Amino acid sequence: MLNPPGDPGYYVGWGTLALINAGLAQAKGRSGLGWFLGSLLLGPIATFLVVVLGRK
Repeated sequence: MLNPPGDPGYYVGWGTLALINAGLAQAKGRSGLGWFLGSLLLGPIATFLVVVLGRK
């Protein structure tokens, strides 16, 4: 069962995803902070973008 947006676990998962995206971005030579902040807004879409985009 998926957690509703009001559940605290939802926010923990979203924040964890943002940290993972920042790490992936830094490994590809991109701004970790920028991707972290973007991931807070875009979530899984940002994960897709950071994986698909090539190295800087």
